[in-house]
Amino acid sequence: MIPASIQHYLQHNRVLYERYWHPRAVTAQELAQALHVSGWRVAKSVIVMADRQPWIFVVPAAGTVDMERVRELLGCRTARLATEREFSNHFPDCELGAEPPFGEMYGLPVAVDETLSLTEHLLIRAGSHEEALEMRFQDFATLEWPLVASFIHEGLQQPVPSVIPITPLLMEQEAPMPA
Repeated sequence: MIPASIQHYLQHNRVLYERYWHPRAVTAQELAQALHVSGWRVAKSVIVMADRQPWIFVVPAAGTVDMERVRELLGCRTARLATEREFSNHFPDCELGAEPPFGEMYGLPVAVDETLSLTEHLLIRAGSHEEALEMRFQDFATLEWPLVASFIHEGLQQPVPSVIPITPLLMEQEAPMPA
């Protein structure tokens, strides 16, 4: 289940989103398979240590982060995947491996690959391996003000269609809380 803190964060910021329950999926590619969508349709959070600062890099499930590009982009000396020990305490309400891309909520900077900025909606993990959520990219960008750049491996960059229907097992729409 999506943690209440994430639901409240989105509702407080008046972000519309849809919830999708699915069979347990640990990897982002498994999530795409469970929801019967392309791995280019699902956005995953990759926690990167840039020098000593953790960042959330949001990339398509089918993509991988190019650490050399990250170093160039951020002007840092070192960039590597963070270990679970280094980042798990930043997401105390989330299942390990289901970290959401909400850096404002968790006090971390966010970068999103430009391929995802071309989509109308993001399908993301939100703290659970059995539930995902979908929101408009524009709402995500307004909420997080991420750094948008190209940082996935060149051979993996694919155009992402803006509208692909999802056939979830069960779906529920959440609306913003009244003022």
